[in-house]
Amino acid sequence: MSPEPIEHEVDEATRAVLAHLEGRPGGELAQRMQIEFLKLSAEHSIARMPAEGNRQPAGFVHGGAYCVIAETLGSVSANIHAGEGRYAVGTDINATHTRSITSGWVTAECTAVHLGRSMTVHEIVCTDDEGRRASTLRITNFIKTR
Repeated sequence: MSPEPIEHEVDEATRAVLAHLEGRPGGELAQRMQIEFLKLSAEHSIARMPAEGNRQPAGFVHGGAYCVIAETLGSVSANIHAGEGRYAVGTDINATHTRSITSGWVTAECTAVHLGRSMTVHEIVCTDDEGRRASTLRITNFIKTR
């Protein structure tokens, strides 16, 4: 069984970034895909989305859906690292899909690979309800000053 959302597992700096994002860290597309945030930080974040509603006609989760949850989670993590007065924008995403998910939840775990002054790199691993890896993604974000 998938974990319940942990809305309060964030530090003060993260709360400030989330307030700036008006409580909608993933934006409209993340809401449409029903992405739920379980943990948020620059170094390690977790989110999930239902397979249902995010499948292609063949019945398994669309490859683009993995990219959306990964880019959402990696970008939010990069924005937390950027802090107030700066923001992160995605410049590259790479995905390798290795298993199909047809039901249940897709859980995405995001781990920082590099947290620099002007660039971040995060690896995101998407798994099924049994913890089996379905997709491995990497996102690079460029940090800009407002």
